[in-house]
Amino acid sequence: MSELSLRDQIEETLRTVLDPEIPVNIFELGLVYKIQMMDEHSVHIYMTLTAPACPVAGEILEEVERKVKAIEGIDAVEVRLTFDPPWDKSMMSDEARLELGWL
Repeated sequence: MSELSLRDQIEETLRTVLDPEIPVNIFELGLVYKIQMMDEHSVHIYMTLTAPACPVAGEILEEVERKVKAIEGIDAVEVRLTFDPPWDKSMMSDEARLELGWL
């Protein structure tokens, strides 16, 4: 089995971050809009939340930064929060909709 690329490792890591209000990971929920490698050791993650007034927004963002920064080879992580476009259920993966019974 070949080693995962850095981007694959980032995506795999993001799948370990759960939205506490909807017990599904943020990647499958469609909250991660873009993963941008700035150089070989730096990444920007553009993401949103299910609601602008999410009471645990800070905790989710901190968890994303901490977990991605822990990946070997990543020295800097910047998590950028955006609400454009606003999140809706259509952004969820089929797996997430199935898990929640929304298919």
